[in-house]
Amino acid sequence: MASYKPRVIDLTIANRLRNKGAILVEGAKWCGKTTTCEQHASSILYMSDPDRVKQNLQLADISPRSLLQGETPRLIDEWQMAPKLWDAMRFEVDHRDGFGHFLLTGSAVPAEMEQVHHTGTGRFAWIKMRPMSLYESGESSGAVSLGALFSPDDKPIFAENKSTLEDIAFLICRGGWPQATFLDGDDALVQAFDYLDAVVKSDISRVDGVSRNETRARLLMRSLARHQGTQAPNTTICEDINVSDDMELSKDTVVSYTNALKKIFVIEDCPAWSPNLRSKTAIRTSDTRYFVDPSIATAALGIGPGDLLNDLETCGLFFETLCIRDLRVYAEALDGSVYHFRTKEGLECDAVIHLRNGSYGLVEVKLGGDRLIEEGAHTLKIVAGKIDTTKMKEPSFLMVLTGTSPYAYQREDGVYVVPITALKN
Repeated sequence: MASYKPRVIDLTIANRLRNKGAILVEGAKWCGKTTTCEQHASSILYMSDPDRVKQNLQLADISPRSLLQGETPRLIDEWQMAPKLWDAMRFEVDHRDGFGHFLLTGSAVPAEMEQVHHTGTGRFAWIKMRPMSLYESGESSGAVSLGALFSPDDKPIFAENKSTLEDIAFLICRGGWPQATFLDGDDALVQAFDYLDAVVKSDISRVDGVSRNETRARLLMRSLARHQGTQAPNTTICEDINVSDDMELSKDTVVSYTNALKKIFVIEDCPAWSPNLRSKTAIRTSDTRYFVDPSIATAALGIGPGDLLNDLETCGLFFETLCIRDLRVYAEALDGSVYHFRTKEGLECDAVIHLRNGSYGLVEVKLGGDRLIEEGAHTLKIVAGKIDTTKMKEPSFLMVLTGTSPYAYQREDGVYVVPITALKN
């Protein structure tokens, strides 16, 4: 692979190493955890090194502390292969001076947590890493800072966007896999299909030692792709699979497979936001379904950029997944989280970025076009008007996040229009 592309999470890791004894960086395989943590480590233990994996596992069982010796921060890559290391690290953190002793990476929640006797509270910090945002991969100019929108200084934003619909369709299908960002054309697009194959053939079973059927896993992934950006319950997913395909899946099977996908960070649903409203409007509390990267959905459906260009409605849905991915990366760098808001009457906001200090911004995602941008701005103003600002802050900003708008700017009504290829944290 070519030279390292800096990640938004780099600053977070550096900051936490100064105030925590150990840091666990977790996330989907291939998202760049090991490469990023290598930039911060002074010594490294690769648990899955083929030449040493047997010895590593034996030592982890009989003398785990011996594996922890080395210059700090010491990186323990794929630590979940030996859960006993957790207690050993906790003990070392308690009996060493200072901070920043260990960096852990993991692409799965360990199945054998019964071997862990202490949660690590106060000693460990958890950081979630995702596939690359467009700013990290180099497709976003970063001319508009999300953080700056929370602290406006009356300076108008402006940026040009030269990305075409063809560019957006390609970026959706390529995804944010670091290796893919160094490749072009079909070589870049095939990475998502390879990732899907690895998940359904191996990872979905290895996560907890439960053998799962590859065909069933593919059917589930395909159904989840069809329901991206919705609050479809497991019963709907089950019905969708059983109506469309010959192999029937029970609800329990869907739950089992879905939970396994969450453990390996393939699925990352978006929780519902519950603001104080002026009326007694009922709010939907179901999570919204998303893959951690839009390319997983396109690979699951076996489609590419050309297919998206021929079906702009589908393209818009997967563009939303791309935007949610990027917003999560940027929001967490600001000590924030991304939520979805929807009432039972159908009023909704695609993304709410809520910071730890109580500030929040409302975002509508629109692929592009004046009509859709106008619709998005109209929806945002209605949602903002429903919020009871006597009980919570007013929104810091309203933003329509687009794919093909030629400019980033602020409208006369105060709504920001920002291309995703101009945004950064």
